[in-house]
Amino acid sequence: MTTTDPTSTGPALVPLHRLHFDEPGPPRLAELPGGAPAWLVSRYPDVRQVLSDPRFGRARLYAPDAPALSEVPDLVNNPDLMFNQDGPDHLRLRRTLRRAFTPRAVARWRPWVTAIVEQLLHRLDGQPQPVDVVEEFTLPLPVAVISRLMGLDASARDRMRHWSEHAFSDGSHDGEEVESVLKEFSAFGAELLAERRRTPADDLISGLVRAADEEGGLPETQLVSLVCGLVVGGHDSTMTMLGNALLYILGERPESWPRIGADEEAAGRVADRLIHLVPLGDDRGTARHASADVEVGGVTIPAGAVVLADCGAANRDPDVYPRHTLDDLFAPLEAPTLSLGAGAHYCLGAWLARTELQIALHRLAARFPELRLAEPVEGVTWRTGTTSRSPRRLSLTW
Repeated sequence: MTTTDPTSTGPALVPLHRLHFDEPGPPRLAELPGGAPAWLVSRYPDVRQVLSDPRFGRARLYAPDAPALSEVPDLVNNPDLMFNQDGPDHLRLRRTLRRAFTPRAVARWRPWVTAIVEQLLHRLDGQPQPVDVVEEFTLPLPVAVISRLMGLDASARDRMRHWSEHAFSDGSHDGEEVESVLKEFSAFGAELLAERRRTPADDLISGLVRAADEEGGLPETQLVSLVCGLVVGGHDSTMTMLGNALLYILGERPESWPRIGADEEAAGRVADRLIHLVPLGDDRGTARHASADVEVGGVTIPAGAVVLADCGAANRDPDVYPRHTLDDLFAPLEAPTLSLGAGAHYCLGAWLARTELQIALHRLAARFPELRLAEPVEGVTWRTGTTSRSPRRLSLTW
């Protein structure tokens, strides 16, 4: 059996690319983790509708009378987080960042992202084998990228993982501990904003401050949450994607490795397919609140209902993604993936995550064409305790 972190007492976990998803079907009644009722949608067009229709929002999920989505005060369920805002409030926050993460902006970053990758690979090449690729590559790469974008110093980089583990807690942490860490993290975010106001620089936070001043009227608590979300979200997702991608490719699809190293464009299609197929964690649905009666897939979901959009099942809907190409890593996606959301809440960092994954896989495969796992997939120890999951360590050799 695949093992979890030694401190975990939960059941053994399977690699995320092996998760089982039920066949997509019409909307049906289900339950939230705490037992409160919710509607589950799983077909691709239904999930896309729920994620795109403004009548399905996030803000009302945090009303005083709403059922609790989590008993731990994590960042993900902070009402001030941009992801949890709707309508004009959400749009004003999103406008402060939108220009920074366009495909054109990310394309300008490719040279220095590539330089960071090459620097890490050079260091990796000098390590005794087997090498823990998490410690030497999948973690330091996204940390270095987001640190450069945001102008973070070494002390912030050292604390980033600690903050992420509590900001994205899966509920297994002590509530008081999470509250204490998030208080420290918020103080860091507030000081970072204040510092950039005093001394603007050529970085993402300085740009955020300028855009917020132009927008006007943005509450400071929302800006702090935005900064904190960028710090931890900007590296955690990419680290998770890259670690799980290497486990899948080297463990079960090694025949694809030479082509990934030989063809950067093909590596981009692989990145798209992996983002589509390999979830970031075990969570099976992103929640929304229905503000009105809405028909979805022939079923009327009543006003006030909580809706769980199962993106993993929708990404495997055979009516959209044929079975014969679903596992073809080099096949272009037949429709936009829902892994990064849709509609107003579509992930702003999608292009950056895709770019990092493409460059990392391509350059790693080109530099180490005989790279392979030094231990079986079943021997992997998992990083648990957060809403995302990936190998805690992954031993590779060549």
